[in-house]
Formats: sequence, structure tokens, C-alpha cells
Amino acid sequence: MVGITVPARVRSAAVVMGPAFVVAVAYVDPGNFATNMAGGAAHGYLLLWVIVSASLLAMFVQYQSAKLGIVTGRNLPELCREHYPRPVTGMLWVQAELVAMATDLAEFVGAAVALNLLFGVPLLPAAGITAVVSFGILALAPLRRRRFESVIVGLLAIVLGGFLYQTLHLGPLTGAAAGLVPGFAGVDSVLLATGMLGATVMPHVIYLHSALTQRHHRPGDVRGVLRASRTDIVVALGIAAMVNVSMLVVAAGAFHQAGAPRESLEDMHSGLGQLLGPGAALAFALALLASGLAASSVGTYSGQVVMEGFLRRRIPLWLRRFVTMAPALAVLAFGVDPTKALVLSQVVLSFGIPFALVPMVLLARRRDVMGASANRRGVTAVGAVAALVISALNIFLLVRTVVG
Repeated sequence: MVGITVPARVRSAAVVMGPAFVVAVAYVDPGNFATNMAGGAAHGYLLLWVIVSASLLAMFVQYQSAKLGIVTGRNLPELCREHYPRPVTGMLWVQAELVAMATDLAEFVGAAVALNLLFGVPLLPAAGITAVVSFGILALAPLRRRRFESVIVGLLAIVLGGFLYQTLHLGPLTGAAAGLVPGFAGVDSVLLATGMLGATVMPHVIYLHSALTQRHHRPGDVRGVLRASRTDIVVALGIAAMVNVSMLVVAAGAFHQAGAPRESLEDMHSGLGQLLGPGAALAFALALLASGLAASSVGTYSGQVVMEGFLRRRIPLWLRRFVTMAPALAVLAFGVDPTKALVLSQVVLSFGIPFALVPMVLLARRRDVMGASANRRGVTAVGAVAALVISALNIFLLVRTVVG
């Protein structure tokens, strides 16, 4: 039999494809459901440009994280431990653990609400079911990474399919193109835009992406692997962008024109059923469930990366699952409004973004860390501006949430 020679570029792409799809789940988590659909319901297509801009920014940030892992063979937490003083490393670890708990809060609440909408399961037992299912998904992560990635991609496909189904039932999207022109309509739209952008770049997946790509460290073929990683990121985050656009478009088409803004996930579900039919409501609930399950599993996996990288300590994933889901169970047990809890988790997450972005930008520019692949001044400047803009917007959102 004559052998078939596979080009090196194709081999590199085949090996590297996958990590960005795991990361992409964080960009379509239940927090995105709330902010994107609230923006569409309140302002129609006005803030569509925010989602597009945020998606492009996300591609840049995740590529920098992936590049760290590919070039150095180490992940961001490991590099922080190696190059920063111990007190700084300890501070970074503590805030990263708080971020992990806030992440789990959003994902568990979203999945629990979805189970309640689909099957009428009370929120607290629904959170328990979410924990059991996520345990099963996490069992694939340590030794069967490809299978774990495949499960996450499958859940992402359910989210995409759910919103495409709803979008197709809207009919013509008259005026959607106007939303690509930057603009606002009052302070409320600025706050929503800030929430949409601030919830886009999640600190835990910045850590995780570098860990998922560090196994692709190949000193002899760095350029080829980086090229394949860019393709992985563009495709995966492009799909996530489509989902986020669909969220806003569905809310704009279904709720804004009808003059019926929706403030909670339950309201959005019932509103879709009334305006687009039971199929649209079912698609929404299934997409929310898939999003919550996938994102909660990815969040716990990233927490393991954080602890092992910053402290050189490792605990069983099941134990980490119990610890990080405790706040979510407490919130649901005490009857806190799920949507308010979800919003609060996004505010907490805003604290973690600069703690991941700034060290990444500083490390990626250093030749003693990155060698010939160190970022040039222009790329570093873009990264610094991105960190400043995201941090400033999140601080603005935090202040307005607490004060106003």
C-alpha cells in the first residue's frame, strides 16, 4: 500500500485543534445569556457592535494565552510562580480561587434554572443534578483530554443550534446592520454595553488556555503550531461570537419590537414561548442547560490548573468540585433570586480580569521567557490598552452596580 504524506502544516493543525473550543464555552455561559438578551430586549440591535468588538478582543487575548503555553511549555500560573515573588504569587492564587467560585455560581445557577424550566425540578435539587453530570464530564479531563474536548464541543453545538433555531423563527432581521455602527442611547445602554464587554473575557479561561496548549510545545515547529492555534481560536471563538450575536438578535426581534423587556431568565423563556412558540422556549432552555453544564466543568478544570500552577499542589477534581460549588448551593438554598445572583457573580469576576491579563502581557514581552517569540512593542501596547480598557469598564460597572 502506498503511504500518504500529510503536510506538516496539516499535521500541526490536526494536533492543536480543540483547546479553543473548550475555552469558547466561557464566552457563551449563562452570564452571557443574561447580559446579551437584556441588551437586545431593551435596545434592539443598538449594541450589536459591542458583541462584535468584544469577540475580536477575545480572540487577541486568548491567542496570547495560547502562545505562552506553546512557546514556553508552561502555563500562565506556572510562569507567574517562576518569575514573581512569593507574596505576589499567593495574592494571584487567592483571587483566582475567588474567581473560580464566582464562575461556578453563574454556571450552577444557569443550569439549575434550565432544569427547572425543562422539568420543573426545584432549584436546589437541580443544582445537585448539575453537580453529578459535571462530575461525569470532569472524569474525562485528566486522562482523556480529547474525549473531554469532544463532549464540550458537543454541548457548545447544542447552544449554537438552540439559538440558530430561534433566529430562524424570527423572520427577516430588519435594521440589524445598523447595530454594527458604534453608538449608545443613554446611560442604561452604556451600562449594558459595559456588562456585555466585561463578561466576555473571563480570567479563568486565560489561565486554562495556556495549560491546554502547553502540551503542544514543540521547539522545532513553533511557528507551525502557533499558526494552527490561531486557526483553532478564530473558528472556535467565531462560533461563540455567532451564539452571542444570536442571543441579542433573538431578544431584539422577539422582545424589543413587542415592547416587552425581559429581566430574568425565566421571563425570557416564557416570553419566547408566547411570541415565537413552544419550540423556541424549549430551544432556549436546552441551550441554557448545555451552557451551564459545559461552563461549570470547564471552570472546575481551570481551577485545578490554577492551584497546581501557583502552589504546586493538586487536589482531586471531585473535592474541588464540592468546594467551588458550595457558594452556589448556599445561594439557592437561601432562596436568593437566581438572576440577581448571576449578575453578582459577574461583578465578582470583574475583579479577576486584570490579575490575569496584566501578568500575561508582561510575560509575553520578555525575551528571557519567550525567546525569539516575545511580543513586539506594538503587540504589547495593544495588550496593555486591552487590559486597561477592560479593567476600567469593569470598575465602572462595579461602581454603578454598587452605588446606582
